[in-house]
Amino acid sequence: MFIVYKNVTDAAIHGLGAGAAEHGADPRPCLHHLCPAPCPAGPALPHPPAARELLAPLLCELPAAALLSRAPASQLAAGTLGNAAIAPKDYMFYGFLKPWLGDGLLLSNGAKWVRHRRMLTPAFHFNILKPYVKIFNQSTNIMHTKWRRLVASGSTSLDMFEQVSLMTLDSLQKCVFSYNSNCQETPSDYIAAILELSSLVVRRQHRLLLHWDFLYHLTPDGRRFRRTCDTVHRFTADVVQRRHQALDRLGREAWLKSKQGKTVDFIDILLLTKDEDDQDLSEEDIAAEADTFMFEGHDTTASGLSWVLYNLACHPEYQKRCREEIKDLMQDKESEEIEWEDLSQMPFSTMCIKESLRLHPPVTAVSRRCTEDIKLPDGHVLPKGNICLISIYGTHHNPAVWPEPQVYNPHRFDPENSKNQPPLAFMPFSAGPRNCIGQNFAMAEMKVVLALTLLRFAVRLDESRPVRRKPELILRSENGLWLHLDPLGPSCESRPPHRAPRAIPSPLLREI
Repeated sequence: MFIVYKNVTDAAIHGLGAGAAEHGADPRPCLHHLCPAPCPAGPALPHPPAARELLAPLLCELPAAALLSRAPASQLAAGTLGNAAIAPKDYMFYGFLKPWLGDGLLLSNGAKWVRHRRMLTPAFHFNILKPYVKIFNQSTNIMHTKWRRLVASGSTSLDMFEQVSLMTLDSLQKCVFSYNSNCQETPSDYIAAILELSSLVVRRQHRLLLHWDFLYHLTPDGRRFRRTCDTVHRFTADVVQRRHQALDRLGREAWLKSKQGKTVDFIDILLLTKDEDDQDLSEEDIAAEADTFMFEGHDTTASGLSWVLYNLACHPEYQKRCREEIKDLMQDKESEEIEWEDLSQMPFSTMCIKESLRLHPPVTAVSRRCTEDIKLPDGHVLPKGNICLISIYGTHHNPAVWPEPQVYNPHRFDPENSKNQPPLAFMPFSAGPRNCIGQNFAMAEMKVVLALTLLRFAVRLDESRPVRRKPELILRSENGLWLHLDPLGPSCESRPPHRAPRAIPSPLLREI
């Protein structure tokens, strides 16, 4: 199975037929209807040539296919993304995450996924998300205060991935657990564990022999992975258990009353939610969903934010226009704070974010396993049991849909220019029923952080550190993404303190 994933990756770079031929295999049995498509530079799963030669004969026998970008790409993707029942996520590409994330929305399938998706949808209602904007402001202020201190002490440039990842983790801990670890300033065992788990999963993907669990668990990495999973699980289970005990002790009505005037976090909402049979989520299910949200929410948003800052550093004219838009928005405000209502008043900044997500999608591909034959619009059939790789990166760089796809042009997302866009031409949050449930959360956070950052700093490229895209769990830069930061205006420390986040009205809580 490893060699198929590798072949699909190489084929995306070099052309599917050439990629199969490189391994000495005939591409026709499983790849005959596909054609070349772009992919981020660098193979996702490099392995030595000897391994390729040893496993190449298996290529024609293994059930794999790739849905990549050539017109009609949106129709091809619709065949596998449009039905969660006949094309669930496969174990091959997501299995390494299972011991960490359990049966959360990312990894569950079938009836369990349907039940959880239905129960979790209210947690991402706009009225639930509104109070989180205050938290995004607070975490961004902490990051900017640190940036000013680092710049004043002589730091010439900063790695955006490192800085923004800590900020998104800080926000998520507050939104999910109502817990302030101060992780942007001081080390946190829990935050360090999440970062280490992500790194260990990527490292395992690169090592063929470690794809077998029994071998992996014998290695130092495998033992460290289990220990680190335990650290994350203990933290999550402790929070969930204590909240559940408080709910049982007080009763639902008294517990709701105790929450009035306070921000309701993700754990609170999951404890309150019930299915159509009036059944709660178990503590194990709640913990799995919390761990999943922490994993999915920090890396993808950090990648999206880092790349949009990079793209605006490459294009000072767009950066200037975004800054002017934010200044106009803030000119009558008493405090330097982005509010929920402001998010819809940032049209050009939103266009810049979307174009960056097109050019540098945080998740470059998704995969699905066919549980029955799927007939594609061109007449070909994906047989039952096949694993299909849908290249988001390839779709976003399809010249048939996006003229000059390598050019960063926010005007593509002007409402007039995008109204005739194919529905699946742009899918940074995947598509279909298994699309990202937290996409509105992510977009709100990106808008807040981008607006405050451009209000307070000018960003410039660090020419001494070239950027080379590297697809891992998310799209990174091989040696970090380093930018110069030039402080603008007064420090965020001098601004009036933030008000407490607005509480969610109890009637809405009762509806969850």
